Amino acid sequence: MPWLRHGRGDGKVPCQMTQPSRAMAWVLAARVRTLPAAAVPVAVGTACAHVLGGIAWPAALCALFGALAIQIATNFANDVFDAEKGADGPNRQGPPRAVSSGWITAKQMKLAMIAAFAAATVAGAYLVSVGGWPVVAIGIASILSGIAYTGGPYPLGYNGLGDIFVFIFFGPVAVLGTVWAQRFVVPTFAIWISIPVGLLAAAILVVNNLRDRDTDIVVGKRTLAVRFGRTAALAQYAGLLIAAAVIPVGLALHYHSNWLLLPLAATPIGVLRYRALVAARIGAQFNQLLAATAQLLLLYGALQVAALVLA
Repeated sequence: MPWLRHGRGDGKVPCQMTQPSRAMAWVLAARVRTLPAAAVPVAVGTACAHVLGGIAWPAALCALFGALAIQIATNFANDVFDAEKGADGPNRQGPPRAVSSGWITAKQMKLAMIAAFAAATVAGAYLVSVGGWPVVAIGIASILSGIAYTGGPYPLGYNGLGDIFVFIFFGPVAVLGTVWAQRFVVPTFAIWISIPVGLLAAAILVVNNLRDRDTDIVVGKRTLAVRFGRTAALAQYAGLLIAAAVIPVGLALHYHSNWLLLPLAATPIGVLRYRALVAARIGAQFNQLLAATAQLLLLYGALQVAALVLA
């Protein structure tokens, strides 16, 4: 990326960027590398629908579009609300944010956030027509959580609740909502299938919070990494990955299908990711690992889809 400038590499100088183009500023604000967290649960939920009797493609595509739109809207909300709270200051170790860097105004970002949530609502209108009131509840809860993550009087991410909400909304809610919109049931096996997806989505947040721990302390952002420290965050990351590896074993034993063990193929990569997190000390390392953990979620999700289709 020609506009990227690195610091000294000792963790004292954060990454900096020259002024990107207008279009690239919006791409950076959308945080494209985090979008697997929105796409994977829809893909897994669609595979569950296949197992239950068939995929309803219009509902599946609307669910995917809506999930991506909500994720992008949430990223826009985080960008502007963090800037207003002073969380994205000059000592930030992560990639520069659009509002705090002056690339996009706060007003423009809020309008874009509203537009993205509106786009998700349009997709949700079709899902409501086929899935009824449960889809309405999921949509409203998802939008409110996206805003409340860093906005409102009690921002979830600032009070140590971000991890549980990421797990819930990027795991069970997204997977089971996709299943419901296509097959109008919530089977037990889909509940279990959804848990590892949420766990690995939460692992992405752990990397983010561990990277930002020092600057979050300054602005009063009380993430779990701030509350309990680096060692606890490393243990949390390891625990999330271990739990995601254990669940396929239980499913394979219960349903007597070795195909359901297929997600375990991602385990060696998970070990490498954990070792990299233990060794990470500077912003650039955490940034690479954040993207790598999203890629781990993408791989695990692909293996889950393949396992369900083959089983």
